[in-house]
Amino acid sequence: MLAYSDPVSVSETLREELLEFAVEAVVLAGAETLPFFRAGAAVENKLGDGRFDPVTEADRAVEIVLRDRIKARFPGHGICGEEFGTDSGNGLTWVIDPIDGTRAFVSGMLHWGVLLALFDGARPLVGAMYQPFTEELWCGDGRKAEFHHRGKVRPISTRQCSGLGDAVLATTNPGLFQGEGREGFARLESAVKLARYGGDCYNFGMVAMGYVDLATDARLNPYDIQALMPIIEGAGGVVTTYGGENASMGGDVLASASIELHEAALRLFNG
Repeated sequence: MLAYSDPVSVSETLREELLEFAVEAVVLAGAETLPFFRAGAAVENKLGDGRFDPVTEADRAVEIVLRDRIKARFPGHGICGEEFGTDSGNGLTWVIDPIDGTRAFVSGMLHWGVLLALFDGARPLVGAMYQPFTEELWCGDGRKAEFHHRGKVRPISTRQCSGLGDAVLATTNPGLFQGEGREGFARLESAVKLARYGGDCYNFGMVAMGYVDLATDARLNPYDIQALMPIIEGAGGVVTTYGGENASMGGDVLASASIELHEAALRLFNG
């Protein structure tokens, strides 16, 4: 299981190499999804308690490719993946969500992506998100962020939103918020200009690109959010839990276009 530890120091040169590797790896692994997408792939339910948590052959195929690539290039690094668990390493751990948005994937919708991050024990250093069907890729290292599409690369940045009343809010499913969190989300929803539902990792990519100002989801796992943090932060945004804490281990998470907007949203959500 992934856990916090003393951060591993990484040079600027190595950081660049790690980001390049993450980009190459998600593109390579993402190709594994295409034979299964909109092709009637078999879907299994990982839960047996009446709830539905789908997994497909594509999820497993992507994670296997990523694990093999990581082991070949960085044999000393750890790996934490949604489908095959955690292998410990030297303190640097690659965190994999082979398909974030599997429900969208099995529904034939486009809001899903392959996520890969490198965790240094305290925070993710680099992250990449790839949508193979549309050939869209987001990547970042916490200091800069880029969007790649069919050979074109451009830097991206968050929007300078004037306040909650001008903000666009996105969440995958507001019903995932529970108790006081549900009430907090309702307050946010009533304060913003526009609220959109569905999206999974796409919502966070849209924050980095400046189209969405607030992206939030409840009950996230580390592999759901880590790859997205360096992208949003590299684009000028902020990502924390609703307690204002490090979001690397997931939980109820908020990503905002700016620190000012983030603080205003946290105050309103927390009542």
